Amino acid sequence: MGQLTGGDPSLLRRINSAVVLHALRGAEFPTLTDLTRITGLSRPTVEGVIDGLMVAGLVVEDTPEEGEARRQGRPARRFRFRAEAGHLLGVEIGPHRVAALLSGLDGRVIGAGSRDVTETAPADERLERVRSTVADVLRRAGVARSSLRAVGVGSPGIVEADGTVRLGTALPEWTGLALGERLRRSFRCPVLVENDANAAAVAEHWKGAATDSDDVVFVLAGLSPGAGALIGGRLHRGFGGAAGEIGALHLLGRGATPETLLSTTDEPLHPLDEPAVADVFAHAKRGDSRAQAAVERFIQRLVHDVAALVLALDPELVVIGGWAAGLDGVLEPLRGELARFCLRPPRVTLSLLGEAAVATGALRLALDHVEEQLFAVEGTVTGRH
Repeated sequence: MGQLTGGDPSLLRRINSAVVLHALRGAEFPTLTDLTRITGLSRPTVEGVIDGLMVAGLVVEDTPEEGEARRQGRPARRFRFRAEAGHLLGVEIGPHRVAALLSGLDGRVIGAGSRDVTETAPADERLERVRSTVADVLRRAGVARSSLRAVGVGSPGIVEADGTVRLGTALPEWTGLALGERLRRSFRCPVLVENDANAAAVAEHWKGAATDSDDVVFVLAGLSPGAGALIGGRLHRGFGGAAGEIGALHLLGRGATPETLLSTTDEPLHPLDEPAVADVFAHAKRGDSRAQAAVERFIQRLVHDVAALVLALDPELVVIGGWAAGLDGVLEPLRGELARFCLRPPRVTLSLLGEAAVATGALRLALDHVEEQLFAVEGTVTGRH
């Protein structure tokens, strides 16, 4: 498949190609007249761009059915963006499962799969589970691995631009892991690794609860919460990729760790023991006073962590995801406490994507990369600079 690159004769040609291609993706079998009207470009310009995109394999002329051709005589030429000209993968690597989403170049999901993995699995075993999940998704969708144009990956930890996990305490053997390099051995296309909360924030802005907001904080709520933020519609990673690591706030003299706060015994919970956490919430709902006190302590800590980001960034919207989003009693206390702590309380809502948020954001990461390579003029939401 061809590429439109900075080596094209002029920036104007690149801009025109981007405009026409975006119009094609948003219209249903448009004619040259339709594209001229939508883009505001002249007909000769549109014709020239279409010819180039057809040579590049990104556009095909739609052929009318024989009966329709007879009725209309010589019908107007209609065109279609070839989403099947390449494919994209979005991969989530988590403590308890790995998941993959497969799409065409339009970002529409055509395949999905996931596999469980234990929280104690070493890095090699977890990566092998990723490879087997991807292979299964490709096989069931009938898509060749060679057609992949980009792979996005969402992972816990502080992730550097080259895909190395600088710090990752949630998974065994994850700190210092050259995750991007390891995964690139399995693919012939770019592999882009992103922090999981950042990926989820992008996903909610693309297809979830934040589609109408450009200043968003997504909280991946758990015993070690993380957050991703969009500022002015662009992902904010911070200078070293550590923006949003609110799970480390207890280190600033806050005392007990979240896993201690949510414990109903003298022993702290394991940070990755989600069933034990759910059990505490279930006991609290049934009226157990010790569990209710533990849940209240946990919610207060989560509110303080989120409030720190809200005060710094002043987002329009806070989206709560992760396992805490599925537990009763989290949302209303968050709203009430943020109203007390924050100068301008944001809207607070639950994730619409649930457990698919990280893989969906990883898929958007891959789509952004391909769009930037093929036809974007300006930087994308997730592009690194």
